[in-house]
Amino acid sequence: MLQTDFQIKNQILEAIIDNAFEWVVVVDPEGVIRFMNKTYCEFLEVDSKEVIGKHVTEVIENTRMHIVAETGEKEIADLQFIKGNYMIANRIPIFHEGQVVAALGTVIFRDTEQWKKMNSHVKSLFSELEFYRKEWTANNGAKYSLNDLVGNSEAMLELEKRVKKISSGDISVLVRGESGTGKELFAHSIHQLSERSTAPFVKVNCAAIPEHLLESELFGYVEGAFTGAKKGGKVGKFILANGGTLFLDEIGDMPLQMQVKLLRVLQEKEIEPIGANKTEKVNVRVIAATNRPLEKMVQEKLFREDLFYRINGFQLHIPALRERKDDLLPLINHFLEKVTRRTGKRIQGMENNVMQVFRRHNWPGNIRELENVIEAAVHLTYGETIDLEALPDYLTEQESLRVGNKSLKELLEQTERNALIDALNQNDGNKLAAAKTLGIGKSSFYEKLNKYGLL
Repeated sequence: MLQTDFQIKNQILEAIIDNAFEWVVVVDPEGVIRFMNKTYCEFLEVDSKEVIGKHVTEVIENTRMHIVAETGEKEIADLQFIKGNYMIANRIPIFHEGQVVAALGTVIFRDTEQWKKMNSHVKSLFSELEFYRKEWTANNGAKYSLNDLVGNSEAMLELEKRVKKISSGDISVLVRGESGTGKELFAHSIHQLSERSTAPFVKVNCAAIPEHLLESELFGYVEGAFTGAKKGGKVGKFILANGGTLFLDEIGDMPLQMQVKLLRVLQEKEIEPIGANKTEKVNVRVIAATNRPLEKMVQEKLFREDLFYRINGFQLHIPALRERKDDLLPLINHFLEKVTRRTGKRIQGMENNVMQVFRRHNWPGNIRELENVIEAAVHLTYGETIDLEALPDYLTEQESLRVGNKSLKELLEQTERNALIDALNQNDGNKLAAAKTLGIGKSSFYEKLNKYGLL
């Protein structure tokens, strides 16, 4: 009776092991297989009776079972490449009276289809994680640092020193400079060098957001705050930046009504989402940037004086490209390498007369304009060096602008056309802003664009 019970229990145990989710193999101290369950044999396409007595390396590829049996050191969750897939293997030595008498090996997956399903699931999760990581970097993370700064002119070296000095504190910073000088790069760099570098960096372009949406963008709103408010409400940029840095780009374009509300937040260090009945504390360092003459705007009552002093804790002026033409060559080389790497074109450099044109040009659009010119020139170049024909017309036309070559009318029209192009470059193609820069009305500006074929 006892013998029968033992046989039944033994059969049950063998059935369980044979049909277990894991693959199971047992080897002796010499690495010879003494047991392999049915599912493992099926996967390896071997006969369960024939494998017994064979060395494990003859049956399982990339195995380490014999090594574990020899050393007595277990290996947990090790990746093992079997039949074209990475499997997760556990190898455990079995001791008796202090000696290794066997080694037990298990592999998690019963068949490759299950592994593939899990592998696809993991890849899907990684893909989703990467998507959110990129979104976070784009919307809530600093992408640049001082390592991205190109130029070795005295002005830029001095600017780099100043950035390093003021980054560690919590003082508010006002970054000033013309459009295209790289103000955002310096804002990112200050955050990266600060004690807040591991916290969020959140950017708000005050000129790009409509006035009626700016308050909800900055402060957020609660559910049901107004018609059309989305379910669950909206988290504002101040809350998103809590503990980190909020970069207010183009702050000179912020409406007066919003300036009042921003000032209160900066003074009280608390916000009140639209529709909420209580305030929330925030701890945010503010970096603002503008290309507008804020002092003049204060005099004209277009910008609040108290807000100006609040954001102007430390002022950082980014010089225009025409003020640091020693940086032209390193910047050109940098953009050439960047564009040719992306396009696959082989451009060795540029002709001397092209460099002369670059040095004579005033670069109203600054570094952004230079990058656009280089990119266009690379696409229009069919040889290994950039020549004058690859440059935009407005650059080469300026070279031919000499009294005696053309009538006064032609000279005036050419000058007017160049002014329109420069204004558009300076304002990133924004026609309303370009018209304002030139001091002319919208309709007049569009008429001139149409006249010179610039629409």
